[in-house]
Amino acid sequence: MTTRIETFRALHRGRLPGDPLVLPGPWDAASARVFAAAGFPALATPSAGVAAALGYEDGRTPADEMFAAVARIARSVDVPVSADLEGGYGLAPKELVERLLETGAVGCNLEDSEGGVLKDPRRHAEWLAEVRAAAGDRLFVNARIDTFLHGADDPDQAVGRAALYVAAGADCVYPILAPAGVLPLLRAGIEGPVNALARYGEGPSPAELGEAGATRVTFGPGLLHAASDAVRQAAARIRG
Repeated sequence: MTTRIETFRALHRGRLPGDPLVLPGPWDAASARVFAAAGFPALATPSAGVAAALGYEDGRTPADEMFAAVARIARSVDVPVSADLEGGYGLAPKELVERLLETGAVGCNLEDSEGGVLKDPRRHAEWLAEVRAAAGDRLFVNARIDTFLHGADDPDQAVGRAALYVAAGADCVYPILAPAGVLPLLRAGIEGPVNALARYGEGPSPAELGEAGATRVTFGPGLLHAASDAVRQAAARIRG
């Protein structure tokens, strides 16, 4: 029988241009069920979305509450779930891996900045290698690259970090906020899958991001924001 991690890995292989793996971002069990029922083959939680659902600012969710939220999401659906674990909450790699596996998730995002400052890429790669060693083949590791997020717009910096992270064992890299026009350059310089951020309701579309070089597309907290807008409109109608 194919396991969820095997299914998740397979979803990243053989993607054709214009047909990236699209991973909606559930923030709770109810939204996860909606996305799974819509036919998406896997999901990827956004830390900012989960934080908002739990009443925290982005980056302020206690580790225990984040893992508990991921567990509720993972057990509510029959499709693979990857979890945004921010910077790892200061946990040792082995503890981080074991706690994530306990939730039922099969993958994680791990970012390379802290407090708005980019981490030393070689030191971060060493940490990712420890995560990989602790996880073995049990987790799909998506290494987020925060250069574009923090104003370093040189694609070569992102490509250099990506090479280190892939060599350390990352299964995918995520140059968050990379402009669509830069994706072809990143695709040409990066070995393995590339994750791109789509903005719900705006361009480029997931298909266009795929044409530009994205293997998979995620939305961050964008779908939570869309749902909040719908609730806000409903509330206004009721009040009116």
